[in-house]
Amino acid sequence: MFVIIGLVVLFGCVFGFYILHHGPMAPIIEAAPTEMGIILGAGIGAMVIGNSLEILKGVGGGIGKCLSGPAYHKQEFQDTITLITKLFKLLKAEGAVALEPHIENPEASSIFGEYPKLLKDHALIGMICDTIRLLVTSNQPPNPETVADNLTVAIKTHHHSALKPAQALANLEGALPALGIVACVLGVVKTMAAIDQPPSVLGALIGSALVGTFLGVFMAYGIVGPLAARLAQIIDEEGQIYAVAKFTLIGHIRGDPVPLIIESARAAIDHHSAPTFAEVFDGLRGK
Repeated sequence: MFVIIGLVVLFGCVFGFYILHHGPMAPIIEAAPTEMGIILGAGIGAMVIGNSLEILKGVGGGIGKCLSGPAYHKQEFQDTITLITKLFKLLKAEGAVALEPHIENPEASSIFGEYPKLLKDHALIGMICDTIRLLVTSNQPPNPETVADNLTVAIKTHHHSALKPAQALANLEGALPALGIVACVLGVVKTMAAIDQPPSVLGALIGSALVGTFLGVFMAYGIVGPLAARLAQIIDEEGQIYAVAKFTLIGHIRGDPVPLIIESARAAIDHHSAPTFAEVFDGLRGK
């Protein structure tokens, strides 16, 4: 919603005040399709050259994320703590044999099935299952500090990969002003070929050429750059759920009391998205 509002304000202020200042829109409208084709075509081509198919798909999905916002909110953070706690309760009450089917096939698990949104995040579910599998398959309990270090590395690697689409958009932002100059130079070449024309014709040609520079800068700093920054923010916010899982897992492995586990997990969440202690604690008690 805020992206749409921002775009309306952006276009309204730039073109609205231009028109109020008696600026003619006809030259811009006439030149825009050709100039946009050159700039965006070159920009997309450069992105294809410099990125893998997976990252390009991530860019497309990332623009959708900018419009819809983060996938995880207060409820999902609370559900992550509850899910992991339920798994450890089952391990403590019925043993590794009862827990093993749930972590080996979470899609068929009645426990994981209670949280369909989390189940769609294969990286999150994989991290939870792989960590608990250490308890099920090890001859002796794993060292909590070692497990924490491994989870830190796994989360860092995942986050680095998740940020690549935002970095690709940021690279496009840096390229667009220069590509706008490319479009402008081509317009100047066209103008020079018509140097024998009267000033009215040359003026129109020069104006069309300058539209390329304008569009390159406008799209870079008004649209693509803010989208890249917003996507990075969303990825950072969504990444907090992995930290929540990490602190919940390590707390249970260490045998920390539940209130301490809850507070450790909540500390990894931004205040505006964090469930209260009472919400998490009451949820664990089934209220």
